[in-house]
Amino acid sequence: MYSFLKIDNLSIDFKTRNGTVHGLKNASMNIQKGEVLGVIGESGSGKSITAFTVMGLLDSAGSVTNGKIEFEGFTLTTAKEKDLKEIRGREISMIFQNPRAALNPIRCVGKQIEDVLICHHQASPQNAKEKAIKMLEKVKIVNPQDRYWSYPFELSGGMCQRVMIAIAIACNPRLLIADEPTTGLDVTTQKVIMDLIKELAKEHHMAVMLITHDLGMAAMYCDNICVMQKGEIVEKNSVYELFTKPKHPYTIKLIAASPGPKSKLSDLTAIPEEMEGEKVVSKKQIHNEITKKGEVILEVLNLVKKFPLRDKSSFFAKKKEENTFTAVNGISFNLKKGESLGLVGESGCGKSTTSNMITKLLDPTSGDIILENENITAYTSKQFAAMKQRNKIQMVFQDPTDSLNPRFNAFDCIAEPLRRLLKMRDRKKIKEKVEELSLMVGLPIHLLSRFPHQLSGGQKARVGIARAISVNPKILILDEPTSALDVSVQAVVLQLLDRLKKELGMSYIFVSHDLNVVKLLCERVIVMNRGEIVEQGTVHDILENPQKDYTKKLIASIPHFEPNKLKMA
Repeated sequence: MYSFLKIDNLSIDFKTRNGTVHGLKNASMNIQKGEVLGVIGESGSGKSITAFTVMGLLDSAGSVTNGKIEFEGFTLTTAKEKDLKEIRGREISMIFQNPRAALNPIRCVGKQIEDVLICHHQASPQNAKEKAIKMLEKVKIVNPQDRYWSYPFELSGGMCQRVMIAIAIACNPRLLIADEPTTGLDVTTQKVIMDLIKELAKEHHMAVMLITHDLGMAAMYCDNICVMQKGEIVEKNSVYELFTKPKHPYTIKLIAASPGPKSKLSDLTAIPEEMEGEKVVSKKQIHNEITKKGEVILEVLNLVKKFPLRDKSSFFAKKKEENTFTAVNGISFNLKKGESLGLVGESGCGKSTTSNMITKLLDPTSGDIILENENITAYTSKQFAAMKQRNKIQMVFQDPTDSLNPRFNAFDCIAEPLRRLLKMRDRKKIKEKVEELSLMVGLPIHLLSRFPHQLSGGQKARVGIARAISVNPKILILDEPTSALDVSVQAVVLQLLDRLKKELGMSYIFVSHDLNVVKLLCERVIVMNRGEIVEQGTVHDILENPQKDYTKKLIASIPHFEPNKLKMA
């Protein structure tokens, strides 16, 4: 059969200070017109390397040592840069994993879509703006005319991802490479985007290479799947055959590690190789805090947050206070000691804004935040820290790469709160505490000397968790802590968080778009939409028997790979 894209025995090596690293080993895969091929596997398996090589964007340290890539008979691996420039964006396009890094931070998003359209002769300077706004509308961005003038830092992670997708599909490419295209998106937006990609593939006979760690998504939207491990393709099959009759032990491991609607934390037994044989701190080494579960530790009353909008297209334009956008609109809830509270909803619903106000990273427009019977609403960030309230509430951020100081090694990242908030000065005590925290979160001590770019996603996530719990907080706010992680790493991190909550007596506010994960970790859940609370109650009541249409829509959008719901090829 004729292959639209043919990857034949591709091998890629990288030159490093420690010698040659084999990134890809004799990998072969074919994609037909209109086919959606899923590529799954853990970080470092070679998924993104394959994609970057197809695009001609391989790192300068990497080189193709064997095999070739052909696109409609044209050999990409030996093509000149000027020829690749003609193909990139118009014939082959890519949705990058980190939209904030891929977007230009000092150019409004509408202009960035225009740039692609004009560069590839898909629009003129006169009608480019109109077409750019239509693309923003196509990826379901609310108020696209206003958002056209927004800069990436003014948009949520999910909205940045949608802008990235709009840029990628603007020229109706014939091959779309989607590298984790919905990592930062809520389930309904994820469904809208994936339905759109699937529709484009069908209508325009567009081939799609979908790189994902979400097995439910791969099952719902792909025709065939390649499983990669350590630079090799270990299994290839149709979706139905792969999920109902997996053959390779690694495929079986991935499926076992993926949370489903009926999963329990104890069911997620997969362990990443980086953790095997490592010493994990025992419960006797942890100073347990006995908590009276049920006592309210945090109360949020009628919380409101409004943001002023710009009245012009310039970045430096004055903001008009009378023209505002309400991100959070009068919400109220409480958190009890030892409880895990899930905060769910679509991108832009106000989840992250709410958590940022609770942690005093943002000041509310009105309303009250009461922490252990003390109203902290009017405190400035400096006062909040000086009164040692900052120690009580800590946060694990969505992107561990962006939230860790690239100039600090893992040791200093964890030690910084000890020095700044606990005022620890004794180097020996700091070293002992950092090593204790490292073992507590399952991070091998020998990795403490490494910088963030030298750590895997799971290792960086553990550094972020260790840093957050270093000051013995009463409340830990987790903002999508596992959204960018592989399923087996996610399983370990979730089990870790569950264990730490029990052993340290913390309360969690778990901000997430993954309802299966919320169901695993939380007792209660709050559903938000457009800055307001739509529904709240126990996880069982809300997710098993939702009363509101919005909640029902969220649950119906969850991707799945249950065998009885898969279509036989």
